[in-house]
This record gives sequence, structure tokens and C-alpha cells, in this order.
Amino acid sequence: MNPTLGCSRRDFLRNTACGFGQVALAGLLTERGVAATSANPLAPKMGHFPARAKRVIFLFMQGGPSHVDTFDHKPTLDKYDGQPRAFDDARALANTGARGTSQRVMKSLWKFNQYGECGRWVSDLFPHTAQHVDDLCVVRSLHTEGISHGPATLMLHCGSSVFVRPSFGSWITYGLGSENENLPGFVSIGPSAGNGGPRNYGTAFLPAAYQGTALGKAGAPARDATIRNLVGMELTQPMQRQQLDLIGQLNAEQVRARVGEARRKVVDPTASELEAVISSYELAWRMEQVAPAVLDIDHETRETHALYGIGEKETDNYGRQCLLARRMCESGVRYIQVTYGDSTANPAWDQHSDLPKHAFHAKAVDRPIAGLLTDLKRRGLLDDTIVWWGGEFGRTPYAQGNGTGRDHNPRGFTMWMAGGGFRPGLAYGQTDDWGMMAVEDKVHMHDLHATILNQLGIDHERLTYRYAGRNYRMTDVSGRIVREILT
Repeated sequence: MNPTLGCSRRDFLRNTACGFGQVALAGLLTERGVAATSANPLAPKMGHFPARAKRVIFLFMQGGPSHVDTFDHKPTLDKYDGQPRAFDDARALANTGARGTSQRVMKSLWKFNQYGECGRWVSDLFPHTAQHVDDLCVVRSLHTEGISHGPATLMLHCGSSVFVRPSFGSWITYGLGSENENLPGFVSIGPSAGNGGPRNYGTAFLPAAYQGTALGKAGAPARDATIRNLVGMELTQPMQRQQLDLIGQLNAEQVRARVGEARRKVVDPTASELEAVISSYELAWRMEQVAPAVLDIDHETRETHALYGIGEKETDNYGRQCLLARRMCESGVRYIQVTYGDSTANPAWDQHSDLPKHAFHAKAVDRPIAGLLTDLKRRGLLDDTIVWWGGEFGRTPYAQGNGTGRDHNPRGFTMWMAGGGFRPGLAYGQTDDWGMMAVEDKVHMHDLHATILNQLGIDHERLTYRYAGRNYRMTDVSGRIVREILT
């Protein structure tokens, strides 16, 4: 044992005996005649057909922004503001057992104006994003499952409101791998600990190598978001390489032993986790050489910082997250999830009795989002990158609480996509005159997932994983491709 490696033989064996090295695995697979690319589960893979997009940036608005106060203009609410009306309300049914409860209509607190050549209506909450409406494909007829944040958030991220299922980013990296072998294929920036927490970027029964890498957490300063232990301080790079090779030599015997167990049909329930460790060791080594530069946004120009609102109190935090997402997109990360949220107990956009606070949250994200769209477009990245904006559901057209809030509404709400072959300047589908229910060209969350996968070159019915005796997929047993919103 070389004493310069910084630990005793006893400590070294204790800390590494149960680990696996990518080098050892690659050698073993070569001995067994397996292609070298299979040694890296995140190696790029071909889709089922030519892709229109290569990657996704999902701008998750935690808590459910009100569609009737943002992108779904409803003049009817102005006309009947303050008047009682019976609404067929799924949440009221769950809480009271009654349908058709009488509620007081509440108009939007913000004015709407038309923007762009398409003449799209956008509220005063999003004046900067409104300048990009000709690039947006606005879907106003979403509906989902789950009337509370937890189930609806899981439905959005994992395709199920009840069962433990892999997250969307994990399915995508499982299907396509990563564009950059030196970075994770799936990154979650500022994820929330509540309403599903790690399940929203987890793998469930998929191999653990497709787990999302979390950067920071919701409510914490984006300036501090980083990958822990990214830079080794004690050993030089040659010494770290030597250490990894030694780990590989020790682990080779354990790999061979597990192959023998598999041949004897001995089930190992931890196999997925061990395979993830195998690939993570070598990925960690490569990330040390590349990731610090990708995470460092301080070397961007002043003009770029200003574009995202970095350096200004209201927009600095989310601006940093969006700029980091662009840098990861540019560096080949396949799926980037950017959460705008705060504490677990109070999801950001969840205004049951204080709807005016929507203005605070909109101001925090509007300029950074517009900056991201501008930056991607001028760099030629928007064509093959899907930017996806939305929350887990919308909000009701009636007042709640002290008369200045709105309740959850999973039966009709709005999301928008830009780039990646989505039809720009389009408004698709409609809710009813009140904004309560999707009524025209309805799009279920499974449909949206299927459509995004389609743009990535993946057939959602063929992207499956066998577990517990059946094939599973992101869209369960449903989902259709909404071709009307595609170019």
C-alpha cells in the first residue's frame, strides 16, 4: 500500500471493499464479450426514430400558478366578478361530498394585453415572457390527477399520483443516455423536499444510474448550489487516478463473484445500486475535470448576467438557476429540472388567501425565463431544446379564504413549451368560459409526456422496463401524441 494515498491499508479496505470501479467493470465486460459502450449506462443511445429535440429544460413552478391570472384570459370573470355561481368542483367534492357548490366569482387581479404577431393574451404578471409569445406553444387545456400538491406533483414528474414510479428525467436518460460522458444525464436544480421530494428526480425501479443529480434545494440561495465534494483537496489528480485504479483491482474480484452468483440464479436485490456505484466512481473522476467550469457562472459577461437579472434582488436567485440550466444544456446534460419554490410547508405559487403574492413570484421568474429564451435562441440551442413551463395544476376561478385567494384546480390549466419542434405562436385547447374545466382539445398529463418523448425520438409505448412481472412505461397504459402542437 502506498502511504502517500492518505489512509492506512485497514481504512482503505474498510472504505472500498464494498465498492465497484468502472475500470474493473469495463475489463470484466470485455472478457465476457460485451460491447464497451454497455459499461457506461449513460452512454448516448439511439432513439426509436429521428429526434426533433435533444434535451429538455423543465421550469417547474411549484404550487400551481393561476392560469386565469397568467396565460388563459377569461373576460367572463370580469363580467361576473363578486357574484355567486355553482361550480362543479372536484376539490369541494373531496372535502364536503357535495358537487355544484356555490362560490363567489373572482376576476383576475391583473390586466391582460395582446402580444406578438400571434396576438396572444398574457397578463401583466409576465411582461418579459410576453415578448416571446411568438416562440411559445401555449396549451390551455391541461388536466391531471390529484387535487392536492403531493399527488399532482408526483403525477407531473413521475406519471402516477399514487404509486412509486421513475421520474420523467430518469426515463429519458434511461432511453437516451447523456450527450456528455463527463456530466450527469439528469440534473435537478433547487428541488423541493416536499410533495414527493427525491421521488420527483428518482429512479424507483429503474437502475439507480439514472437518478437525477440534485443541485441545491428549494428555498436555499442558488449561489450556494453545487455538487458536494466535487474537487478533491487532499490528493493530486495522478494520485486520485492511482487510487481509483486500485479500487478497480480490488473490486474486480467482487464483480466476478457477483457474475458467478447470477449464473447460479442467486437474486441480488442491491444489484442496481451497486451498478450505479460502479459507474458513479468513474463519472465522479471525469466530473472533477469538467463540472467546476460548467457550474461557474461568474465568468459569464455582464450583459449575460443582466439578461437573466443576476445581481438584482428580485431576480438574482432564479436568474442564476436559469443561467446554470443554459450552461448545462450547452454542455450536453439531457434533462434539466429547475424548480421555483420555497419551503415545504408553503409551496411558492400556492395562494389560497393571498393571490396578490403571485406578483412577487412572477417578478422573481419572469425576467430570468425571458433571458433564458433569448439566450438559447441567439446561441442556436432553442431549435433542439424543449423549454417546458408549468406547475402541477391550475387554480379556481372563484375566491377562497378571505376572498383574495384561489383553490387548487386540476381539471383545467395552462402550460407552455418553446423550441424542440413545438409549434410556435400557437394557443391549443380551451377551458370553459370560467377557466374551470378543460373542454376543447383536452390534454392529459400522460399526453404531454408522450408528446415530449416523441420530440426526443422516443415512442412512449416502446420505452419500457420490466419489473415485478410486467412492462412499465412513463405513460402507464395511456397517453397520446398531441401532433396538432408540433411543427
